[in-house]
Amino acid sequence: MVSTQRPIDLRSDTVTRPTEAMWEAMRRAPLGDDVLGDDPTVQALEAQVAARVGKEAALFVPSGTMANQLAIRCHTQPGDEIIAHESSHIIHYETGSPAALSGCMVRAIGGADGMFDADAVHASVRDRNIHAPRSRLVVIENTSNRGGGTAWPLDLATRAACAAREHSLLVHIDGARLFNASIVRGYTASEFAAIADTVSICFSKGLGAPVGSALCGPASLIEEARRFRKMFGGGMRQSGLLAAACRYALDHHVDRLADDHANARRLASHIQGMPGVQLLCPPEATPSNMVFFDLPSAGPKDRPAAALCAALQSRGVRLLAAGPARLRAVTHLDVSAIEIDLAAGILASVLHDQRP
Repeated sequence: MVSTQRPIDLRSDTVTRPTEAMWEAMRRAPLGDDVLGDDPTVQALEAQVAARVGKEAALFVPSGTMANQLAIRCHTQPGDEIIAHESSHIIHYETGSPAALSGCMVRAIGGADGMFDADAVHASVRDRNIHAPRSRLVVIENTSNRGGGTAWPLDLATRAACAAREHSLLVHIDGARLFNASIVRGYTASEFAAIADTVSICFSKGLGAPVGSALCGPASLIEEARRFRKMFGGGMRQSGLLAAACRYALDHHVDRLADDHANARRLASHIQGMPGVQLLCPPEATPSNMVFFDLPSAGPKDRPAAALCAALQSRGVRLLAAGPARLRAVTHLDVSAIEIDLAAGILASVLHDQRP
């Protein structure tokens, strides 16, 4: 039986642990009280990430969900409507926050691979009358998680944003994995962020920091977001300890995202030849650091993905069930190419054992 000393955890790129160099940066960080406005490491991070994405200011927050919801709260009023892809994170993974925290509806629109075009934006904008919610904000998620880890082409996103502007709508980028997208597509984070009013950046996914995201945008909006951060319970005290890890990640872990993308293609190449498994896209077209594949399902109540995850976990490999018959594997800095090969071998073995 194939086994491994430590689990090969491919559930998400959020599972990474700080490197020794990152720990050292955290230990050396000067600290203050960020709620009182005097943590120098947080201030340095906010200036650094704002400059990196070409915005006036940034706000350090505990999570990507909070960053997105602060943007929504600052951009909208109760009764407004947000236009977002039907697969978007703000719909599926943020616990109804647009309604609960900002009193907003979300109008879900379609499009291949988690993306939409200018025509879809035009078609989704409400007529201005007293019976309809007011269309106010367009949200673009880059990369698109449920879209398969796809990275938006800059021209497609630009046209969608321009369509929003034609209707006087604001634009927010859920850029949790924007740096992955920039590596894939060859643009800079600031070039993509230029199409939007605000952008959120996550440090605890592919960049490998333990905690933290940032909301970036105009200085006046960020000051308002700082107030809402306190209201939402997101004020942190000596958070320079965490900000130091994020600064280290920005300095050292962006370019290496290409290694994760190569490992995702490597894993997809292994999976491609396994009987009874259907990849969401071929290995050479694997968009970034995510690999999705489907299993045969006997019916609507069948849950083969959960059963396979349980079997894999008992053999030291962790994957995520992304649906009744769909699994997701996410590569990251804690998983090497050798471990990818080992995980693929265990997956093949378990699939063989489960065959009727």
